[in-house]
Amino acid sequence: MKNFSWGHGVIVALSAFIIFILSMIFLFPNGQKNSEMVTDDYYEEELQYQSVIDAKNRADALEERPQYIQDKTGIKIAFPKEYNNSNTVVKFVLNRTEDQNLDIKKTEILNRENTIFIPGAVLKPGNYTLRLTWTKDKLDYRLDYDVIWK
Repeated sequence: MKNFSWGHGVIVALSAFIIFILSMIFLFPNGQKNSEMVTDDYYEEELQYQSVIDAKNRADALEERPQYIQDKTGIKIAFPKEYNNSNTVVKFVLNRTEDQNLDIKKTEILNRENTIFIPGAVLKPGNYTLRLTWTKDKLDYRLDYDVIWK
């Protein structure tokens, strides 16, 4: 039987380290899964963020804000009944935290009931951020809601 020397110990230690690193690379490749940016135009949006802050402040100052109502059929975004929708354009974005391929983006004009409906069939279970932006009388408003779709 051959004696175990320090040289053998170094080789065993380096081999174990290399096996550990390779197993981290090949067995756990999911580390790249959440590395997407929220939007493709992140840097351009960041430069114009003061307008977003102003829109959020205007929305927070409203007496009655739009609300979302969630049930099994989908998500209904309801503006106050007294809201005059004659010149209101609404844009909503449902951002999926884990996968931007599941994001839903749409621009609509309010209907007579001052509502917008997002059918549940287009939603996958998980966490979303509902970014509701609307323009009325040439002023922008924005509200953000956290939505959990089950």
